[in-house]
Amino acid sequence: MSWEKNTRKVTPYTPGEQPKVTGRIIKLNTNECPYPPSPEVEKALKALSVDELRLYPAPDAAELTEAIAEFHGTPASRIFVGVGSDDVISVAFQAFFNGSDPLLFPDVTYSFYPVWAELYGIPYETPALDEGFHIIPADYKKKNGGIIFPNPNAPTGLSEELSLIEDIVSANPESVVIIDEAYMDFGGESAAALTEKYDNLLVIRTFSKSRALAGLRVGYALGNERLIAHLNTIKYSINSYTMNLPSIKLGAAAVRDTAYFEEIVGRVIKTRERMKTELKRLGFPSRIQRPISCSQATKAFRRRRYSNTSGRTGSL
Repeated sequence: MSWEKNTRKVTPYTPGEQPKVTGRIIKLNTNECPYPPSPEVEKALKALSVDELRLYPAPDAAELTEAIAEFHGTPASRIFVGVGSDDVISVAFQAFFNGSDPLLFPDVTYSFYPVWAELYGIPYETPALDEGFHIIPADYKKKNGGIIFPNPNAPTGLSEELSLIEDIVSANPESVVIIDEAYMDFGGESAAALTEKYDNLLVIRTFSKSRALAGLRVGYALGNERLIAHLNTIKYSINSYTMNLPSIKLGAAAVRDTAYFEEIVGRVIKTRERMKTELKRLGFPSRIQRPISCSQATKAFRRRRYSNTSGRTGSL
């Protein structure tokens, strides 16, 4: 058809499957929290008035941003919220990566990064991780149009030392460096405190994992007020009302319940360490192996599609 010549050509991200099968299954493919959200979330849900839904929500999502700001001990002007961290990262790509020099992110990392880069026409390079699957700082000290990587990394699960992150941030004062901390609550040292020191550092987090709210879609960025202002410029140029009322109310309730948050994070970590011990006992290698190819993974998935376990990629 003639109109197709004007369409955007991009290979989209493939989200984790949500199985339609019933019964008891062990679902691992999107790294959802195995525990329910905070009891305070349920209370907030029951307290919602249906009548409020006829009104537009607060465009600045003030109740949610203020709750997150209080959690971090920082002004609300340093917080930006979005529809899951995927939305926040997408807005950040549009806001900060508009130069002619390549965006840098690792060769083994969150598979949505190259999709956004292609979608927004951003040139990019993917420096290889070292043999131990860690970032090589020197690879991120060349001319670039921005830097992003997860810490801990996905899918390796390995975290980088805070000193390494600061080394990269300080070496790139003319680029925005984004640290995607979707899994930080389960291990590693957050770069959040460094955002006070460096005006080019943005830390992004999600409520989908440690807050057990993947179904609500809440994510946020923490950084210098000027960075947040640029994010808001993009947001208000696309959709003023990104956060719906339940997300604002329930998200705020979740972040205020620190005790429950710490409890379920501790339980997940304990289970993870037990699983690691048992896998080693069964003879699985303790060293990470290079990921298998997509074709190999597809074949393996098709063979196991109707078994009782779904295995992972992960949206944020």
